[in-house]
Amino acid sequence: MTIYEVIKRPVVTEKGVSKKEAERTLCFQVAPEANKALVKAAVERLFKVKVAEVRTSNHVGKLRRRGRFAGYRSNWKKAYVKLKVGEKMPEYTEI
Repeated sequence: MTIYEVIKRPVVTEKGVSKKEAERTLCFQVAPEANKALVKAAVERLFKVKVAEVRTSNHVGKLRRRGRFAGYRSNWKKAYVKLKVGEKMPEYTEI
């Protein structure tokens, strides 16, 4: 699995941006089969920084309705990546 298959996209939400500024933590949507070691290696190679810890969470897809038609969104996985002290905080546009 390549680093671009492990990390799908950054999660740019109000909570994610506040964690980035206050706690030096980046938030990404990652592949569902990716583990913490793969996420850590991918972030270190992609942004050239040192990672202190990785936390992951699985999200179940929500039921979405359009009139009488119903379906589910896809299940997805989110990773919070905390950088070591002294590391430069990368911007998402630097990829």
